[in-house]
Amino acid sequence: MKLQRADTCPHCGVDLHCCKNCENWDPAAHNQCKEHIAEYIPDRESANYCTFFTFKNGVPEDNSKRIADSRSKLDNLFKKK
Repeated sequence: MKLQRADTCPHCGVDLHCCKNCENWDPAAHNQCKEHIAEYIPDRESANYCTFFTFKNGVPEDNSKRIADSRSKLDNLFKKK
């Protein structure tokens, strides 16, 4: 069954076709989307008409390595002497 734009969670009623449920959502990316030609959507938790929407596979992304690398680069950049 394909997810429709207006579908909501049967348990809590939140919108399912939203940026935060999409494979392309990335808070660190431009417009918070990995798709470079996607338009800016101000509310990431509400249903939208994005044609690039692909429902996440449900496995949380492990950002710990990327966060540690970024923190290390910042520490090196602003190293106190």
